[in-house]
Amino acid sequence: MTQRWLQRFDEKDPIALAKLISAVENRLPGYQELLDALYARTGNAYRIGITGPPGAGKSSLVDRLVPLYRAEAKTVAVLACDPTSPFTGGALLGDRIRMQDLVTNDDGVFIRSMATRGSLGGLAKAAQEVALVLEAFGFDLILFETIGVGQVEIDIAQAADSVVVVLVPQSGDVIQAMKAGLMEIGDIFCINKADQGEADLFYKNLQTMLSLAMRDWIPPIVQTVATAHQGIEKLKEALEKHRIFLGEEGLRARRRERLRVFIKELIEDGLRVRLWDGEGLRDLESQLERVWGKIISPHQAVQELLQKRVR
Repeated sequence: MTQRWLQRFDEKDPIALAKLISAVENRLPGYQELLDALYARTGNAYRIGITGPPGAGKSSLVDRLVPLYRAEAKTVAVLACDPTSPFTGGALLGDRIRMQDLVTNDDGVFIRSMATRGSLGGLAKAAQEVALVLEAFGFDLILFETIGVGQVEIDIAQAADSVVVVLVPQSGDVIQAMKAGLMEIGDIFCINKADQGEADLFYKNLQTMLSLAMRDWIPPIVQTVATAHQGIEKLKEALEKHRIFLGEEGLRARRRERLRVFIKELIEDGLRVRLWDGEGLRDLESQLERVWGKIISPHQAVQELLQKRVR
């Protein structure tokens, strides 16, 4: 990444921001040095995660939430994780198309679609790093919208300060949420499409399940109809109450844990790359022959490989 683009980034040029994000997402040469240079400026944005099963209306909720924050003169970045194109490896851009009005009408909003690229946790693999770039750019809020894969939406718990789990009536989402572990990661639960039948029963069932959890913070349940702009203000109020509940100490503790997990993931990625370079693959084949010949066991082969490759 050239110094010219970095200078334009410092001047709050959204094109430069997009260029830097692409460099990070695509792992272009020098992207790690770029993140090193920007890191001191990070940590000031509040991160909100919007997650839940497919079809729950996550994009519509984001589309309605953003203007409420913009009315308070807060700048907002949206990271919308989309399925990966089987042809290009890029995002299919569905969320960005649905939110096009936000992009074209307001320079205080930045929306980026990111391909999951094989990640199974609901977020794109580089989402945490891209969030750091957005923080360095100076956004007040970062909204993560997960892909909506249903039962593995857990990455968001390590990426956001407040997590909203979006569910809909008449879909068995309460049971699915329990299976997915979403009941543990949600700070606020949103029943969207609440104008559908059995919404009240759904609310009571969800309330009963949440009451069984042993938590200092009891997640509130907000009913919304995003397409009709109903309940969005209450959802925003619930988010603000959670931020107040966390306080400075709670927020620091959550972010410190997030950093711990992030560093651990970077270490694991680095070790994986080191293990499986050309020499590592040759060592694997050599050990495979020894294991196949019953000279050593699989566990012995692993220990020898690790001793040689991880120093």
